Amino acid sequence: MISSKKEEKRQFIIFIITGGTSAIINILSRIILSNFFRFEIAILISYGIGMIIAFLLAKRYVFLNSNKSIKKSFPAFALVNLISVLQTFFVSILMKNWLIIFFDNLLFIELISHTCGLGILVFTSFYGHKYITFK
Repeated sequence: MISSKKEEKRQFIIFIITGGTSAIINILSRIILSNFFRFEIAILISYGIGMIIAFLLAKRYVFLNSNKSIKKSFPAFALVNLISVLQTFFVSILMKNWLIIFFDNLLFIELISHTCGLGILVFTSFYGHKYITFK
């Protein structure tokens, strides 16, 4: 039991590191995409980019005991991320609409909103991927 708790803690820490890496890529791609698309569309496209990076990193570094092939685990990963993208999208939009009341700098508002939207899914994503994607 102790070793499984220790393994789960190790997985969660590495998940935060790999998730943070994919979140940075997600945010940077959203910043670039915002030059070409509306904020809402840029969030969705950048989320897809971040999701692919997150899958590759999680499969390689976090869930080492998974015997599922990419062919089987990626659809499950996408399903968990469908829920996550909804969380990210709605939290980002709500935060943007709330922050716009207090700040004038739209780039700052969008950065904070998007970061909050991504940050909220740390726990739901970890357990979704642990028990659905890579089980």
